[in-house]
This record gives sequence, C-alpha cells and structure tokens, in this order.
Amino acid sequence: MGYREAPTYEISFMFRKILVPVDGSENSLKALELALDLAKHYGSSVHAVFVKPRNVDLGFDPISKAKKRIKEKGVDVDFKTLEYDPSNSSVASTILNEIVEGNYDLVVMGARGRTLSSEIDIGSKALAIASNSPVTVIIVR
Repeated sequence: MGYREAPTYEISFMFRKILVPVDGSENSLKALELALDLAKHYGSSVHAVFVKPRNVDLGFDPISKAKKRIKEKGVDVDFKTLEYDPSNSSVASTILNEIVEGNYDLVVMGARGRTLSSEIDIGSKALAIASNSPVTVIIVR
C-alpha cells in the first residue's frame, strides 16, 4: 500500500457551526445523524431548527422526535423552532435568513421533507436552500 499522510484539521475550521433543518422526516433525521458524526470528528457545534407557520399547530413535534433519535449519540445539539408569516415568507427564506444571521458554516439537510411524493428526488425547499445558500449545503437522501 502507498504512503498516507496524516489527516489535516482544515475541516474543523471550515465547518465549525452546522445548521440542520428538521421536520420529522426520515431524510431530516439522517441529516441530523450526519451532522452529529461531523461534529464528533471535527468539533463542530450542531444547531437543529424546525420551521413552521406562525400561530399554526401542526399536530406533531419533530424536535422531540429528533431528540429521541439522537439521545445516545454523545453530542450536544441546540434545538429551536422558528416561525414565519406565510403571507410574506416561506420555510426556505426563513432558513436562509437563519443561515446568515446565525453565522453558520454548513447546512446539512434532507433531500425531501414530509410532504413530497417519493417520486421526487429533491424537494423545493432543499433546492431553494442549496441554490441560494451563502455556505456549503450537504443534501442527504
């Protein structure tokens, strides 16, 4: 086998603060698990956000579902819920604002959320965020 150099720590400086949008879908939970793995290896902080319309009860809690899924992973995650006004904003624009205002270095998100058909490879929110984000976006399938 050939000579392998020791790993560098450039990644730990590139991706210090990771944002993970969660909506309770399997893809968003996989994205959270990937972000946790990156955090373990590179010392990143992980911040999970759930975005919902203002004053609307959706009847489910993706934050508690995410907390259960990662309970024994050994990485602290900052969870928060963001609300938006559907008359003049959207989930994607709310996440894009959070990326900028929160000074994130990386977004890790699911390719499709809860509402899209399985025939669609990438959802409109993931596409909008990947296309317009000022930072690197990893899309998890």
